[in-house]
Amino acid sequence: MTAQSSLHNGRIIDGKALAATIIADIKQAVAALGMKPGLAVVLVGNDPASSVYVRNKSARAEECGFESVTISMSSDVSEAELLGAIDRLNRDDRIHGILVQLPLPSRINANRIVEAIDPDKDVDGFHVVNAGRLAVGDMSAAFIPCTPLGIIALLKEALGANLSGKHAVVVGRSNIVGKPVAALLLAENCSVSIVHSKTEQPQLICQQADIVVAAVGVARLLDRAWIKPGAVVIDVGINRVCNEAGETQLVGDVDFDAVKDIASSITPVPGGVGPMTIAMLLRNTLESARKSHPQ
Repeated sequence: MTAQSSLHNGRIIDGKALAATIIADIKQAVAALGMKPGLAVVLVGNDPASSVYVRNKSARAEECGFESVTISMSSDVSEAELLGAIDRLNRDDRIHGILVQLPLPSRINANRIVEAIDPDKDVDGFHVVNAGRLAVGDMSAAFIPCTPLGIIALLKEALGANLSGKHAVVVGRSNIVGKPVAALLLAENCSVSIVHSKTEQPQLICQQADIVVAAVGVARLLDRAWIKPGAVVIDVGINRVCNEAGETQLVGDVDFDAVKDIASSITPVPGGVGPMTIAMLLRNTLESARKSHPQ
């Protein structure tokens, strides 16, 4: 069953449907594994958005047969206490994946916290060791950040398994999405350009792309003037804006209504990249469990 549906000249790439297929495969793999992969999430404070993300991750993990552990710490926790919790998880053989929900309070050095995680349990793929493995193309050893991994899966849903030779433009250069997705596209033999706030004539560069990945965090920045007819557009942005009725809605970095008629395929917001991120987190955790218990 395809995870795409027709919409004018373009196709919506249905991230919910593709994520559901991946999660169904993970459930089967866990059942055959003979053990429970362990996923630990560390949540600091009571930020509403972070709490919702953590609940969703935990629910999906349990649905797949994982051992899901949430460690909630108060917003005034010390950095030393947080490091101590990570150290205990590093040494716990029942835990195969560790992630610390970001953002952390500004007084805590987030880089120091992430780098305290055992790289072989860093299922978010943010540790500098995993970033280095990705940069040199050591895909078998690296844990790859979940959103970029999901983006590649969505592109292959739209274009097939072979992305070789495509010109891909990534809008945004963050360590979480922009840089790692560019590295993954290079590994798929694409020609890759990265557009950012200092790029001259960014629109002109995007107009040449077969693939556009928008991950800049500016609502509806990319309109139809940025997109070559027939391009595949992956919208990573999640921006809250008020509509004409004064209601809050989620929109992406791409002006969906303006672009949907000229793109060959496009992800919606919500329902595109978001569901894939959790699916890939679970896939990384399953892979970590397999590596720790080779059969």
